[in-house]
Amino acid sequence: MAAPVSFNAFVVSLATMAAVHFGDVSDPQTGEMRPPDLDAAGRAIEMLALLEEKTRGNLTDDEERFMARVLDELRHRYRNARSAAGS
Repeated sequence: MAAPVSFNAFVVSLATMAAVHFGDVSDPQTGEMRPPDLDAAGRAIEMLALLEEKTRGNLTDDEERFMARVLDELRHRYRNARSAAGS
């Protein structure tokens, strides 16, 4: 059996979904690059925000800082992408 997945690795997997929708990385399932889909990227960010809310008080300090940093970076990227797209 594989080693258990860490919380931070789980957060990275969700953040990777946002990166795929930003058009930054290839789709892990198909290997193909997708055009940016900012609505889908926004939904991936919302999922991470929900996870942050629902796990509040149950994470280590390092996990909380990691989650906050990932969300801050994704939200910043999202705002910039929306501005660049004129939305």
